[in-house]
Amino acid sequence: MEIYHQYVRLRKQFGRAPKFVDEGAEMLADIRPNEEHAAECVPKNPVVTVTQCVPEMSEHEANTVAVTFANKAISHVEGGWPKDVDYSEAEHTIRYRKKVEKDEDYIHTVVQLGACIETLVKQNNAIDIYQEYFAGFAADHSAEAPSAKTIAVFKDPAAVKRGVSSVHWLPDSGTKAVVAYSILDFQQQPAGMSLSSYVWDLGNPNVPDAELLAPSQLVVAKFNVKDDNIVGAGQYNGQFTCFDTRKGSSPVDSTPMDVCHRDPIYDLAWLQSKTGSEAMTVSTDGLVLWWDIRKLSEAVESMPLREKGSETLLGGVSLEYDPAAGPTKFMVGCEQGSVLSCNLKAKNPADRVGSSYVGHHGPVYGLKRNPFFPKYFMSVGDWTCRIWNEDLRSPLLVGPYSLSYLTAGTWSPSRPGVFFTSQSDGSLSCWDLFYKHNEPTLRVQVSDQSLTSFAIQDSGAVLGCGTADGCCCVMQLSDSLVEMAQNEKQGINTMFERETLREKNFEKAQKEAKVKARKEAARHAELADNVTDDDLAAVEDVFFKEAGLESSSSQRLLAARRPAGDEQQRSSRDNADEEGHGGAAGVEA
Repeated sequence: MEIYHQYVRLRKQFGRAPKFVDEGAEMLADIRPNEEHAAECVPKNPVVTVTQCVPEMSEHEANTVAVTFANKAISHVEGGWPKDVDYSEAEHTIRYRKKVEKDEDYIHTVVQLGACIETLVKQNNAIDIYQEYFAGFAADHSAEAPSAKTIAVFKDPAAVKRGVSSVHWLPDSGTKAVVAYSILDFQQQPAGMSLSSYVWDLGNPNVPDAELLAPSQLVVAKFNVKDDNIVGAGQYNGQFTCFDTRKGSSPVDSTPMDVCHRDPIYDLAWLQSKTGSEAMTVSTDGLVLWWDIRKLSEAVESMPLREKGSETLLGGVSLEYDPAAGPTKFMVGCEQGSVLSCNLKAKNPADRVGSSYVGHHGPVYGLKRNPFFPKYFMSVGDWTCRIWNEDLRSPLLVGPYSLSYLTAGTWSPSRPGVFFTSQSDGSLSCWDLFYKHNEPTLRVQVSDQSLTSFAIQDSGAVLGCGTADGCCCVMQLSDSLVEMAQNEKQGINTMFERETLREKNFEKAQKEAKVKARKEAARHAELADNVTDDDLAAVEDVFFKEAGLESSSSQRLLAARRPAGDEQQRSSRDNADEEGHGGAAGVEA
């Protein structure tokens, strides 16, 4: 049934229809200017007036409430079974399947569906929907200005804020990062300070994904290269600790105090092995220790850090291990400013420490090989960074000295000519050797606090910077800093080879100059008259003795021993004789 209501109204009740006509102008008011008021005003020059037909609105912003995510577990079970079939019993499900497969309706349905599926399979074989049409096409980002933006911040949840001493990303471009928090100042750890470090996830940056609680504060922590759930950590008391995130926050195993380092473990590296259970640690006590997490009761091997021909132990603060350079080769950055190139499998134990590269005026906090050219490596210390060739003892490139101290550095894993350095003034510098060498391509002020550590993902697009107040800023890099430019790898290799050849020629010229100076000094020594008066007197004595005469040296000796009065008498006698001879000659004349 349709319900409606009709309104009825006469036309005359709508009012009179309007009729518009043109009329002349009509003056409604005539307001003359007031001369007295005009005399009191000063004309404004110039006069600019802007009017808009829309209301003016001011721009403002407001912070929204942070959304907290939580992980919940859900138990999924099989569904669709009849009530009289227990899906947990394999016999019941098998019996029911056989019963359904014998049904004629089931066979008829399968035949009908098979015809539809056959058509779809033929279409997929004709057209590959996953075909990459632009394979090998590289976008050109050379005209794009380099930039970086903050996408997340991992804040230390502890009440007493600690500095970020280590950041390490999950291998293979994972979204998780393990961050170690510690206060490294000697005896400056306040009472009640938290000893926990955390594993963070970019998907939920507000709450830690896992907690790592050790007996002492963690100085460095890194994921295992084989198992993502295993985390190796170095403690402030010198112990090496192994965590398993599946088994809670407590350590799975730790090294005993009597066999571990005597100083804090400042760096560690997982070694390349079949099991992925071997690791090496370095400390300022002058030792490098090798461990196997399957048996941490004793060290597999140890090596003191001494230069060749020296008995002085050098403290290690950074460690570089790259299997591409050799499975047994590694490098150690020392707090004395030198870099040691080592080989674990040297024939002679004294030859384990090979070359020594000296150039920094303070501890080497950053040490990293180039991922594309392992022969070249970068060291960061004092106020500058240096790029070396392991075959030379002098650096190929030396960065300009900064006003603030450099705290860390690393190469980009996606571009051979890009590397990053962090400074104590809270800034992050990005260097691109493919475009310029004298200054950074990009400088970002990450924080007002000092940057203590940072790490970059394997993809090269995400960077994590740790600060002294316990924050880890995660930054997204622009495509121009991530994607390799055309012919960049070849150009960087050519540049490294050119600088290597220049340094070799310079060393050769120095050696030739030293040899020339040595020969010149020897020639001057041969021409120099080194015969003394004593040597001449000895030769004269020998000559007069062989000739049977009294030597002149004996006469000089007798003259030296004769009294002074005898000399005066003899001189006066000689003068008188001369006067007598002169007077006689005058008389005769």
